[in-house]
Amino acid sequence: MKIARVGWVSMLFVGITAFFAFWVNLRAQNAGNETTLTGVVSDAICGAHHSMKGMSAADCTRMCVKAGQGYALVVGDKVYSVSGHSQDFDKYAGQKVTVKGKLSANTVAVESVQPAK
Repeated sequence: MKIARVGWVSMLFVGITAFFAFWVNLRAQNAGNETTLTGVVSDAICGAHHSMKGMSAADCTRMCVKAGQGYALVVGDKVYSVSGHSQDFDKYAGQKVTVKGKLSANTVAVESVQPAK
């Protein structure tokens, strides 16, 4: 009888711990600081320095993205990965834009993309 009670309490503790871990993970996914960044649209591999000779920065960016690389935003020496709004990034490849979204580590969950003023 005492062993069954200890098992029940252990299972309850494990359940509560699992729920708490799930909740913390869910909150972390929604976390991120609202930010506005202005930089140049590039791709994740080239960053600020495009290596394709004879191609514009826009053409190199589009080619690398078609090859499976993601878009990126170059702000000074920093390269941010971006998620969302891929049509806007394609439109503004190689150009300076202002991006609004949630920044978490080096990734921006993009809410809007506008040409920089």
